[in-house]
Amino acid sequence: MRFTDQLWQQITPIYESILTHGFVRELATGTLPSATFQYYIQQDALYLIDFSRALAQLAVKADTPDDMLLLTQFAENAIRVERVLHETYFSLYDIQPETVKMPACFAYTNFMLATTSVQSLAVGAAAVLPCFWIYREVGKAIYQQTVSQNPYQAWIDTYAGDAFDEVVTQMLELTNRLAGEVSPKDRNKMADAFYQSSRLEWYFWNDAYILNQWSV
Repeated sequence: MRFTDQLWQQITPIYESILTHGFVRELATGTLPSATFQYYIQQDALYLIDFSRALAQLAVKADTPDDMLLLTQFAENAIRVERVLHETYFSLYDIQPETVKMPACFAYTNFMLATTSVQSLAVGAAAVLPCFWIYREVGKAIYQQTVSQNPYQAWIDTYAGDAFDEVVTQMLELTNRLAGEVSPKDRNKMADAFYQSSRLEWYFWNDAYILNQWSV
């Protein structure tokens, strides 16, 4: 069994909770209120800026030119490719990008940046992997359920598409290789980081669904 297969077994209950979450179910059926999706897309734009920074930090730690290039490309794509998707919806809804991170976005981005900054390349890779992997699995799952004229079809197509699938496969291969190069202690740290980011993925979806704000 590959290391990433073990990671996925560990977070299967979390993934199932994401897949059955009201946000994801209503996204698939096109019934998600537009205000809910607007909250999500604004927070996601803020998230991806820091996600790109986290990937750039990993690129600096990479030992080989190939890994440096791969992680740099991931960092660029997080800004360049997915920003096009965000701007499509910003234009459609006539809204501006948000400037304030809500609780889940704040927690998630700070966890990723701290982990990729102070932990090893392998642990940092495990921390960013859920954003790649869970989004691909959610995208593919709801692609099979989506209805015609779904207002969120562009989002679904992005994460269910072949281009994103290839990126996730590359990230999985990198994570598995790094896991094979570190000690059992560091593999445990990788598993912990992967688990924590996976939990924060759920909270990110949930914050959008309940339109969560800072309470104080």
